[in-house]
Amino acid sequence: MLRTAAVAFATFFATIGPVDLAALLPALTPYHTVSQRRKIAVKGVSVATVILLVFALTGNALLDYLGISLAALRISGGILLLLLGISMVFGQQAGGPRSSEEETREAMQKQDISVFPIATPLIAGPASTGAVVLLMAETKGDLFLQAAVLGALMTVLALTLLLFLAANSVQKLLGVTGLHVISRTVGVILSALAVQFILDGLRESRLFH
Repeated sequence: MLRTAAVAFATFFATIGPVDLAALLPALTPYHTVSQRRKIAVKGVSVATVILLVFALTGNALLDYLGISLAALRISGGILLLLLGISMVFGQQAGGPRSSEEETREAMQKQDISVFPIATPLIAGPASTGAVVLLMAETKGDLFLQAAVLGALMTVLALTLLLFLAANSVQKLLGVTGLHVISRTVGVILSALAVQFILDGLRESRLFH
């Protein structure tokens, strides 16, 4: 259970990227007051939490309906997470742009950006939603393991909210170098976890038997 919780926490920390998001929030809200930023942070994290919980609780049923095996999900999820980890190690934006330039400009012109782009795709994006479905599927219905995964998810989301509320302080404390060091270290861990997902998927698929 502790191993499942640790793997889930590391995966969610990498795919959601709370430290990176905390540094991004001031850039997305240059003309907002501190009070407005806090409201955006709370609403954005709340909406993202609902989205991720829906994927966590319904993902397995959707996979069964579509006839997608756990082995296939492990391999495909591992490949996507590996690409994300590699991009983080080499200092690129994790997983490529989470929204297009046009979408970002449109969002910055709106007073309320909590749902888009904060909640989705910045927090509840393709990487994090895919990760939560994969990790929940790997529990194979074990309620204790599912609780560990959901607990890790809620912990990372709570950390994201705390860093959002202290965004200016985090940015000043860590600086550009500190943010890069954290991002690349997490990228290495995520890459190793992704390779393990792929190996587990290949072993379970009996492709080489």
